[in-house]
Amino acid sequence: MITAIVEFKLPAPVTAAQAKEIFLSTAPKYRDMPGLIRKYYVVSEDGAKAGGVYLWRTRADAERVYNDDWKAFVKGKYGTDPSLTYLECPVVVDNVLGEIISE
Repeated sequence: MITAIVEFKLPAPVTAAQAKEIFLSTAPKYRDMPGLIRKYYVVSEDGAKAGGVYLWRTRADAERVYNDDWKAFVKGKYGTDPSLTYLECPVVVDNVLGEIISE
């Protein structure tokens, strides 16, 4: 599995409530996305940065999404280019499901 961390600066700080409203507007596009296991939307405490933490089955699954169109979408929606970090994720502890996952 691969964890991808996406971060971007916001044009103006937002509250957690404002961030939630913005994120809910894009969340449906990630439902049933091939290879995506989970996505966490995140916003910094000061509301100046936002992004997501994604858990993918493979890096190839992630790279199919993080293309030029995706970068343009992020820039158009938030006014800045995203940064992207990939990390290997060999084990996940899921306390909601009560499972330890390793693929």
